[in-house]
Amino acid sequence: MEAIKKIHHITAIVGDPNENLKFYRDVLGLRLIKQTVNFEDPSVYHLYFGDHNVTPGTVITFFPWTNQNQGRKGSGQVGRIAFRIPKGSMDYWKEHLTAQRIPIEMTLLFGQETLEFVDVHGLELALVEGEITADHYDIVDFHGAVLLSENPEGTKDLLTGLMGLTELNIDDQNQHFETVGKEKHHIITATPPQPAGRFGIGTVHHIAWSLPHKEALKEWQSALADEQFKVTEVKDRNYFTSIYIKEKGRVIFEFATDGPGFDVDEDMKSLGSMLKLPEQYEQNRQEYESLLPKLEV
Repeated sequence: MEAIKKIHHITAIVGDPNENLKFYRDVLGLRLIKQTVNFEDPSVYHLYFGDHNVTPGTVITFFPWTNQNQGRKGSGQVGRIAFRIPKGSMDYWKEHLTAQRIPIEMTLLFGQETLEFVDVHGLELALVEGEITADHYDIVDFHGAVLLSENPEGTKDLLTGLMGLTELNIDDQNQHFETVGKEKHHIITATPPQPAGRFGIGTVHHIAWSLPHKEALKEWQSALADEQFKVTEVKDRNYFTSIYIKEKGRVIFEFATDGPGFDVDEDMKSLGSMLKLPEQYEQNRQEYESLLPKLEV
């Protein structure tokens, strides 16, 4: 069984869907690649964003809640999400975000210059330069994420054991790891543990790890069960299949296949242009469309 090579996607809970769309499309320059619904609650959108080529490792997804149920960041969640930008583009992004009246802070969170800020709904984000030099300033990938583990040692054991991440360094505040794939996604577990979080607007629901195909997914399902994790059944998400666990630090991990991909029900040019429903909800399309706010695409 191969080690985990990269992040598949990260999913967060946010507020008004049009505010979410405008921030990630118009401020961060990502492309809306899929508008569908939460498969467990079809009265709520599930919006997917990625780069313009829908490159694996750039996909961030959202459940936009239209209530006022604010979350509380804390243990059992993913914390700050970091995107990777081209080498030499940090000054552009500092100026761009400042021009949008978004407060920024420069830190060394990921062991190098890290631009920290929050989105329109309080979700914690960051930008980190990669090694790729490009003729544009667009986001090119995830850089990584911070895990707010309730049990940092238990989380570390899974990351560096079964999942095969490499340990980079440990200090009084953070444990730092990276995936073994060419993407070199960075994962930080914050120490000591924070008070327990509560899901709601402005919090991350889960992080998903990439697997090449369904056979590998089933191998991971068996391996995780053998390690005494409570593993879900294989779930069909139309664009990938996946399983879920709550790891020892109570962070939700999803393991998801790379295929069949986001173009199974739309061509690449028109991705994200219309509401796509899973087959089981199609018969009630009119009802769901009446419940969902109109997206300003």
